[in-house]
Amino acid sequence: MSVTQEIETRLRDAFAPRELEVVDDSARHRGHAGYREGGESHFNVTIRAPAFEGMSRIARHRAVHSALGRDLVGRIHALALTIEA
Repeated sequence: MSVTQEIETRLRDAFAPRELEVVDDSARHRGHAGYREGGESHFNVTIRAPAFEGMSRIARHRAVHSALGRDLVGRIHALALTIEA
């Protein structure tokens, strides 16, 4: 399973989002720190889910990182998050 698919699966399972978009943005970072041939190092994630209602921005980010797990987060160089209720 690709890193993109793992991110999507873990976030869908944890939050049942109304909207989820995971974009592998690695190609734009060619030559920068953390870039790997074949991509899957830099991601932009947009997630909208009722589960985030009433949570602060920091709490939302912590919840997403927790859902992804240390093993997966450790394989990602950069993760940009847009999180909304």
